[in-house]
Amino acid sequence: MSDPTTSGDGKRRGDTDERERTLEEIIHARGHENVSAEHASTFEISTDDFLTPAGDCILAIEADRAPADFDPEFVAACQRPDATITVTLEADGHRDSVRGGGDPALEFSSERSAVGRTSEYVDERTIALEAEHAAEGFDRDLVESLAAGADVTVTITVSVDE
Repeated sequence: MSDPTTSGDGKRRGDTDERERTLEEIIHARGHENVSAEHASTFEISTDDFLTPAGDCILAIEADRAPADFDPEFVAACQRPDATITVTLEADGHRDSVRGGGDPALEFSSERSAVGRTSEYVDERTIALEAEHAAEGFDRDLVESLAAGADVTVTITVSVDE
């Protein structure tokens, strides 16, 4: 007879959930014909209503929120050095995610754009450091949808150990 408080591998149910806290922020935006997603070290979601071809890190524009709008509890979790920050974009049936890390220096004060970075550089726009990839690493079918102007949902999730 199995113990109802354990899973098949012997771990107690809920152990992981009790030790990890997850918070999320959601941004709604849209793609643009100039989305190229070619940048090698950053990706960006902007509140701007335009995009020039030079903006090769920008994945979406007309975002309805910026880092300055995020809940203080979410920001505090992202400022923990052990935070795992996942940014997921969903558009036109396509979905892709990238993970990065948190840092006490993250400000979340930009009222204009949210930027994920493969480096450790921090400014008011930075939402994640040492990301697994930048704009150039996003799924090309997703990028094509963004370049066609698709509506996009950006979910930023932070997980921290309790």
